[in-house]
Amino acid sequence: MQLGIKPLPEALAIAKELDLDLVEVAPMANPPVCRIMDFGKFKFDEAQRAKESRRKAVHVGIKEMKYRPKIGSGDFDTKTRQVAKFLGEGHKVKITIMFRGREVYHPEHGKRILDRIAEQMEGIAKVEAEPKLDNRNMIMVLAPDKRARQAAQSRASNTQRTDKGGPAPDTGTATSAEAEAEAEGSKKAAASPPKANGSVPAAGGTTGVSEVAASAEEG
Repeated sequence: MQLGIKPLPEALAIAKELDLDLVEVAPMANPPVCRIMDFGKFKFDEAQRAKESRRKAVHVGIKEMKYRPKIGSGDFDTKTRQVAKFLGEGHKVKITIMFRGREVYHPEHGKRILDRIAEQMEGIAKVEAEPKLDNRNMIMVLAPDKRARQAAQSRASNTQRTDKGGPAPDTGTATSAEAEAEAEGSKKAAASPPKANGSVPAAGGTTGVSEVAASAEEG
């Protein structure tokens, strides 16, 4: 509650009487604003909130995966699965193609590998930094693409629901109402007398100073 403007000694006396602390919260105000509170509990709560905030924060880093221009298919698949895992955890991934000797004169081999990786990561990642030569290395950076991942998950969910079952196909079987209409039409046709030429009529359709502004805080 607001106690209004009080002389500093009086504000201190009120805090002491409540066995609390007089804490200056706005020293630049005129008069300075103070709060009567349990300062130890306040500091503890602040530390707990900061700890919880750090725990919930996602620490996004950048990982690196190195390839060789002549990498085998098994190693390529293993490394690419690890790249997908890093991206799924929210990390950016720096892909490095390492050239040795005369390999550096054929950068197209490294570019081909980077394009293949980017193609396999489509739907979960996007190319943040296009492939470029850096001395004897070729580098590309991939970043998680949350929108593409959500769209892919939505498509997969829709496909799964369709596989489990949808509306029954049209087999061409007449409904009960249509059957009754046909039966009624047959009765009418049977009851009508034949014409001279022997034909039957057709059935019809449907279309901080000496004074401070103090406030008390419980707890």
